[in-house]
Amino acid sequence: MLAMIILIGPSASGKTEIAKILIKDYGFKKFVTTTTRSPRLNEINDMDYHFISINDFNNKISNKKFIEYVFYNDNYYGTTLEEIDDNKVLILEPKGLKEFLKLNDKNIVSFYIDASKETRYKRMVERKDKEEEILKRIHNDDKYFAESKKDVDYIIDNNSNETSLNKIAAQIYTLYINKIK
Repeated sequence: MLAMIILIGPSASGKTEIAKILIKDYGFKKFVTTTTRSPRLNEINDMDYHFISINDFNNKISNKKFIEYVFYNDNYYGTTLEEIDDNKVLILEPKGLKEFLKLNDKNIVSFYIDASKETRYKRMVERKDKEEEILKRIHNDDKYFAESKKDVDYIIDNNSNETSLNKIAAQIYTLYINKIK
């Protein structure tokens, strides 16, 4: 039996920072996903993602090493079978969530982290993403994430500057514990 938290939401909605708090303060382990994209400033290979080449990614696909994978924003992302473990927090996109939901495990609890376009734009500027990349991601996310709210267990609003990420993480943890009891 798995007991995991899955976070989904558009770019810069706060998923990664919330996951870090769940790991640091609530004892979760990070489910490290695999990607072909380049690391961002301060990202560390095998901690933030497993950064691999397109060739290596295709080899893993051929060898059926992924639970799910997707081509998103010009890069591949995937979750490998070897990362499955109890007490992990995983960040996914909508198609990946659908694959995990097929497991029909009530102990996999999913959350949609919601934030407005304006909030997400501001966050991407603050993290020094390129303008053209920001606009592309916001445009793609509007289409890509539109239907996914109906697939999750809970929707969490992360628009307000007044609600700290620590409070949001605490809310997620409480909802998670109450659901898996």
